[in-house]
Amino acid sequence: MLETFVIAFTTLFAVVGPIDVSAVYAAITVGTSSAERKSMAYRGVAIALVILLIFAFIGELLLAKLGISLPALKIAGGILLLLMAVDMVYARSSSGNSTTDEEQTEASGKQDISVFPLATPLLAGPGAMGATILLMAKASSDVSHQAMVILAIFSIMAISLVLLLLAKNVQRFFGLTGMHVISRIFGVLLCALAVQFMIDGILQSGIV
Repeated sequence: MLETFVIAFTTLFAVVGPIDVSAVYAAITVGTSSAERKSMAYRGVAIALVILLIFAFIGELLLAKLGISLPALKIAGGILLLLMAVDMVYARSSSGNSTTDEEQTEASGKQDISVFPLATPLLAGPGAMGATILLMAKASSDVSHQAMVILAIFSIMAISLVLLLLAKNVQRFFGLTGMHVISRIFGVLLCALAVQFMIDGILQSGIV
C-alpha cells in the first residue's frame, strides 16, 4: 500500500506542480488583499479536490461507457504524462497544467480566480484528471490501494493550499532557479512512471 501511495503522490505532485502553481498564483493576485487571496485559495483548492475526486470515482465508468479499455488508457495516459515530464525536465511551460498568456491576462482582470484559472487548469488540469483516472484504474483490484490514491490526492491538495497561502514567501524562498530545479527532479521521476504506464498498457493489450 505504501508503494501505491508513493507512486500516486509522486505522479500527482509532478503533474499538479504545487510550487509552480503558487508562483503563478502570486503573480496573478498582485494588488489583491490578503483576505481575498486566502479566500480564493481555499475555494480553488476545494473545487479542484472535488473535480479530482469525481474523476477518481467515475472516471473508469466514463471510460467504459466510451468503450475505452484500461490498456488503451494506460498507453494514452503514459504518452500524455511523458510529454508533460519532458516539458518539466527542460523547464518549459506545459499547456496541460498551465495557463496561456491570454488566459493569464483574463485572470488578472478578474476579481475571483478561484474557479478559473486556479481550480482548473492550474490545480485540476487535463494532466491531473488523466493521472487520477489512470492511478485509480491501476489500483482497481484492491480497495485499500485505491484508498491510498485518494489519500495522495488529499495530500497534494493540502500541500497546494499551504503553498498558495504562502505564495509570495514561496516565490521569494525558492526563486526561479530553485523552482526549475525541483520541477526537473520530479520531471525525471514522472518520465520513468509514464514509460512504465505505457509498458504495462502494451503488455495488458495482448499486442506482445
